Amino acid sequence: MPQVSGGKPVDVIRVAGGRSFVGTDRPEISQDGEGPEREVTLADFGLEAQTVTVARFAAFVAATGYVTEAERFGWSAVFFGDEAHLKSAAAIGSNLPWWHRIDEANWRQPEGVGSTIHDRLDHPVTQVSWADANAFASWVGGRLPSEAEWEHAARGGARKRRFPWGEQEPDDQTILANIWQGQFPNNNSLVDGFERTAPARSFQPSELGFYNMAGNVWEWTRDTFRVRSLSKQARLRNGQALAHSEKVLKGGSFLCHISYCYRYRIAARMALSPDSAASNAGFRVAFDL
Repeated sequence: MPQVSGGKPVDVIRVAGGRSFVGTDRPEISQDGEGPEREVTLADFGLEAQTVTVARFAAFVAATGYVTEAERFGWSAVFFGDEAHLKSAAAIGSNLPWWHRIDEANWRQPEGVGSTIHDRLDHPVTQVSWADANAFASWVGGRLPSEAEWEHAARGGARKRRFPWGEQEPDDQTILANIWQGQFPNNNSLVDGFERTAPARSFQPSELGFYNMAGNVWEWTRDTFRVRSLSKQARLRNGQALAHSEKVLKGGSFLCHISYCYRYRIAARMALSPDSAASNAGFRVAFDL
C-alpha cells in the first residue's frame, strides 16, 4: 500500500549523541546477546516522549486506510494467564503455554472478539508488527530508533544504569513501572493498578522526559537481532536463525517479572519475527535532526 504522509510528531525530545555504548558487561540473560558492552558513536536524534497511542494509530488508519498485518492474517498472539482461557484457546507453543493464537485479535480488539480499545485510547497501541510500526513512523516523518539510540535515550546519555530511573530494583511493593506483580503467570496482584497496558504517560518520566521505557509494552527498533557474543555453532544450538530475520524489541512489558522475564532492564532485548504482533508490543518514533 502506498504511504500517505500527513501525520505530525508529538512531544519529540532532542537527544544529544556522541560517544556512547550499547549492551552491558553485566548480562543477566546472556543468550539474548545483552553483552558484551560495545562502543558506538551516535548523531543527535529526536525521540518521542511516549509510545504511539491507540488514538494516534486510529488517526493514521483513518487518514491512510492502512490495514495491519494482524488484520490481514486474521489472528494474533494474546497472553492468557487464567485457567479458563488456558483451556479454551489454542496455545501457540509448548514452551509458552500462556500465549495463545486468537482469531481476529488486532489493534482494534487486542484480545480478540469482545475486547475493545474505547477505554484505552491513551494506552500504547498493540498488535502492530514491525512493518506496521514503520508505516506509521513514515507517516509522521520519522522512523524507528536503533537499539543503540533507544538505550542511549533510556539511560539519559552515556552513563551506566540498569533502569531508566537508576539502579533501584522494582518489586511487588516498589512500583516504578508497569510490570507483573505476584506469581507469574497465574496470580497478578495488580498492585500497580493495571492488568494489562497502562496509559502511555504513566509513572514518573525519566530525567530526559521519556515515559515507560521499562515495562508496559515492548518497543520495536529498526535493528536486526544478532547475538554477537555467541559463535556460529552456539547460535545454532540456541536456535538463533542465521538468516537474522528477526528484529530487536526493547523495554520489556507488563508481563515481565524478575522470576520469569527479567527484561525490563535497559540492556535487555527480545527477538521477534517482523510480521509478528502481540498484545504486549508497541513502538515509539525517532527522528533525524
